[in-house]
Amino acid sequence: MGSLFRLFTPARSAPKTPAIQRDRLAFLLDDGREITVQRVRDPRARRIRLAVDERGARLTLPLRASLVAGDRFLREHHDWLAGQLAAQADVAGSGLVRMATPALPLRGIELPLRWDGGRATRLVFDTDGSLRFTTPASAGDAVLRRVLRDFYEAEARADVGRWLPKYLSGLPRAPRRIVFKRTTSLWGSLAPDGTLALDLALVLAPPAAFEYVLVHELCHLLHADHSPRFWAAVEARYPDWRDQRDSLRHAGRGLKGRLRALLAG
Repeated sequence: MGSLFRLFTPARSAPKTPAIQRDRLAFLLDDGREITVQRVRDPRARRIRLAVDERGARLTLPLRASLVAGDRFLREHHDWLAGQLAAQADVAGSGLVRMATPALPLRGIELPLRWDGGRATRLVFDTDGSLRFTTPASAGDAVLRRVLRDFYEAEARADVGRWLPKYLSGLPRAPRRIVFKRTTSLWGSLAPDGTLALDLALVLAPPAAFEYVLVHELCHLLHADHSPRFWAAVEARYPDWRDQRDSLRHAGRGLKGRLRALLAG
């Protein structure tokens, strides 16, 4: 009888997690500029955090933190905030300008770029290893950016094509497919259906850092978490992973910002 009672008794619903709340506030810098800061109240946050990326400034508050405490945190870190915004502005200024951009980043270096007129728009390697961008005057900026994105993706796929075969041994399966995206935080992800997504900005990084991210995501075919067993699998396949992870932590924001500036529009 007890089991029948439990069968027909409505199950108690689990308490709902409070939703993330977002709003914007104006903040005055020491030089008189007024900026907009995105304020995020996140139930998962454990402390107040301030971050700056290509999207702007973001202030994250845990549920228990007051708005007054958030404003005070902003004022206390105004020098750091101004410096980070200036760094982002420098990156944003390095966009693609027809007949003017002198170099493009690829695989950790700046490759000289030559501009030519022509009937079709294309970006190719020149005989000396530099790049040549050929385009008619009628081609708009959107066309230039699309050609540049296609060039970067082709180079990224070529890199993955060289590296992938040596890491497939010992994996339960190969990735179902590989896609390239522009992301704001992650460098890669593995979907439940086996689709491996990689940040296109990785092709701007030194190849060793790009290869580490590929190995990292492939190891998620073995272990879906970041357990000791997962890191042991990474270590066995790519012993230099710590240095490459650190390099991305140091330079990653600049790489993502540079790609965003080049492909903006």
